[in-house]
Amino acid sequence: MSDFDEILYLLNKQGWAVSDTAVPGAWHASLLEQAQRLWVAGEFSGGEIGRGANDARQPAVRGDAICWVEPDSALAQHPFFEWMTGLREALNKSYDMGLRRHEFHFARYDDGAGYKKHIDQHRGTNYRKISIVFYLNSDWDEANGGELCLYDPYNIDAEIGRFAPLGGRLAVFVSGYMPHEVLPSRATRWSLTGWMRTDDLIRA
Repeated sequence: MSDFDEILYLLNKQGWAVSDTAVPGAWHASLLEQAQRLWVAGEFSGGEIGRGANDARQPAVRGDAICWVEPDSALAQHPFFEWMTGLREALNKSYDMGLRRHEFHFARYDDGAGYKKHIDQHRGTNYRKISIVFYLNSDWDEANGGELCLYDPYNIDAEIGRFAPLGGRLAVFVSGYMPHEVLPSRATRWSLTGWMRTDDLIRA
């Protein structure tokens, strides 16, 4: 069995997978250190909704601040991204998805911030195929909330899964299929969030 078999099976069966063991345990701590260094250096900016001029920044809807991992940076050489390349290749081999690249950003949610229910596709595009969230929070107290909620694609008011942002936890789901929400937390919440895409453009 490969590192990816359970994820591939669950994605095919239900459109999402969550694992606490798929990614090597030490990686979330080293990535959190990088994220915090970038935050102190002022490299984060407010997350935006959509791509249009009327979308932009809506903190009541999306409350995170983000910092993109540039593909030619030293950070992009972290073994997590090599592991993601392996997952992308496994998805292409198993399901012929035509995935060409991945993109990631760090996300930081302040106390009280969340991201209301949405799907991970911009209007008029379908390049994002697989969404990934890797949680970086060390010693997270589940009483602080901040869960990822997944909803039934055929009944978006029906919750089908709720997962605390525990350090080392990986969530993977089909981007244009799975409605989801980040619940407000009562502590600073960190993650590395990304997408596997079928285009060659950079963050289009």
